[in-house]
Amino acid sequence: MRKVVQAVRMIFWVVRQKAIGPGCRTAENQFLAFAHVPNTDGAGTAGGQGKEHAMAKLYGKDLQLMAARARLLAVDAVYTAASGHPGGSLSCMDIMTALYFNELNIDPSNPRWEDRDRFVLSKGHCTPALYSVLALRGFFPTEDLKLFRSIKGHMSGHPDMQYVPGVDMSTGSLGQGLSTAVGMALAAKLRNKSHRCYAVCGDGEMEEGQIWEAVMAAAKWHLDNLCVFVDVNGLQIDGRTADVMPTEPLDKKFDAFNWNVIKIDGHDYEQILSALDSARNFKGKPTVILAATVKGKGVSFMENQAGWHGKAPNDEQFAKAKAELEETIKELEGN
Repeated sequence: MRKVVQAVRMIFWVVRQKAIGPGCRTAENQFLAFAHVPNTDGAGTAGGQGKEHAMAKLYGKDLQLMAARARLLAVDAVYTAASGHPGGSLSCMDIMTALYFNELNIDPSNPRWEDRDRFVLSKGHCTPALYSVLALRGFFPTEDLKLFRSIKGHMSGHPDMQYVPGVDMSTGSLGQGLSTAVGMALAAKLRNKSHRCYAVCGDGEMEEGQIWEAVMAAAKWHLDNLCVFVDVNGLQIDGRTADVMPTEPLDKKFDAFNWNVIKIDGHDYEQILSALDSARNFKGKPTVILAATVKGKGVSFMENQAGWHGKAPNDEQFAKAKAELEETIKELEGN
């Protein structure tokens, strides 16, 4: 029986490799990416330690426009898959856009560059946000998003570092992603590396005990190369976080754990970029940025509605969401 199971697993693996095409990573390269060990074909040498990869940073309305395009891609991906998590993806989209188009030192042509900044989406169900931003940043074609959550594609409902270029850590079970980000930041310190580590968590995720173990460890090791956003949209799958399991005051809790605490409007790019600049220059402590956001931001009927946590729009709803986002894009392109 064991041999049968092994054979079935092997067949499934081969089929999946063929389905996702030649762009997938080999098992050896998957290990190298996880271990952050440069391979020997020269692909891991896109810059020396501390060297920044050239990127035209976006600001102001250019960031707003990119976020609007990402929101449209995200909603389209969920609609096409008839499955996914639009609410939390839309609430953190401005944060994700600021990170990938202004802050992170990365190279889309070489996702495994050893000295790149690391990013962990701890609220792993919000891949529509991550995948849309990665596509727009050039890690893979936007057309790939049409196969979101499809066996024919390489994009599962949660981040998959084995198959999706640009994903630094596979996540899903809430509360665990932050621990991996802490590990990455500590590893960078131990190896005298200058790259930084970032994570995005949900406010409902703050109910997980493992979060606070990671918070405690990060402070103990003075991980000032770690910056964590908490997407404080006030809602989770079962309703208001204040009703399900109150976690506030988050600022006082993180302060008590000896973190540098910054509170911002998570949709205001000046505040987001200013907070990132402050975090980058703060020494001796990890930084948490508590970003007040709106669940479903950008689509009127999804905003502040817990029901859109994990529901795909129907034909009529998608048409309305698409029209709203296209109008936003048109307005931003005209300014």
